[in-house]
Amino acid sequence: MAPDASHDASPLGIRRIGYLGPRGTFTEEALLTQPDYARAELVAYPSLVEVLEAVQRDDVDLGFLPIENAIEGTVRDTIDSLVFDYDLLIQREVVLDIHLHLMAAPGTVLTDIKRVASIPVATAQCRRFLSEQMPWAETVATNSTAEAARLLGDGDSSLAGVVTAAIAPRLPADLYGLEILVEDVEDHPDNKTRFVSVTRTGIPAPTGHDRTSIVCFQRADHPGSLFGILSQFAARNINLTKLESRPTKKALGEYCFIIDLEGHVADELIADCLRDLHAGLPGLKYLGSYPASGAAGPQLRREAGEAWARADSWIDGLRSQVRPPKPAPG
Repeated sequence: MAPDASHDASPLGIRRIGYLGPRGTFTEEALLTQPDYARAELVAYPSLVEVLEAVQRDDVDLGFLPIENAIEGTVRDTIDSLVFDYDLLIQREVVLDIHLHLMAAPGTVLTDIKRVASIPVATAQCRRFLSEQMPWAETVATNSTAEAARLLGDGDSSLAGVVTAAIAPRLPADLYGLEILVEDVEDHPDNKTRFVSVTRTGIPAPTGHDRTSIVCFQRADHPGSLFGILSQFAARNINLTKLESRPTKKALGEYCFIIDLEGHVADELIADCLRDLHAGLPGLKYLGSYPASGAAGPQLRREAGEAWARADSWIDGLRSQVRPPKPAPG
């Protein structure tokens, strides 16, 4: 399926960005919150794997895709692909508030709707609304929230025959000429999705407020195996922000551990920890070090930069007092 491209200006070094399409997905909405990314040529692909393939083939400079949701957890297709199928590096994370809306063709009445289309993850996040407000409605699976809106707006034959609505973000309603009937139909208003951008090479410079992602493979499943891994972080007072096990796909009961930790591979403490893990484990995969997201991120980075400048000035002051070596006796 041919990708859909939009935008034509390009930021320095990033000409084309592939993302999960079609137009109007939460992925595009999150991508457009990044001014430098929004200036690139944005290329929509119909699946997560096709985004990653495009990055691997160098068809695009960057791939942008969801990796974790506050309600549904890890996006397994994304994380499994990064762990087992592709050697790509995370460049940035973006967290987006997720709000879902019920939309239909203009003039549609709620009680006339017999079918609701969306990606299963989205309909699962609206169970309460659907069961209480539309218990009669059948749910139909589509590839994405935006795909549901596009099919409905285009009058696709797969949704013909009965009155159908879509659950999707606000953006597709404008793109595909639909009317929002009910806003914020999600069960959990604090839902968020974490997105990452990936590329083939390169690690962003440390900012002072960074996250590093790794995958630890065990030699064997035995008592204390996970403790041995975690003790490396505890001994160095390194904070872990995520710990998840995933099957290695080699044998039943064999698992690897996906770990997110605070810090950057350029930090000596983090580098020392990764060095010990690499030496002691049969496999350690590095997924990237990148700026951590969050509302407090810019302030934390400023404070870290100021603290580093003060520390650098302090060291320079000490070094300026070091006496030159005495000449060797003649």
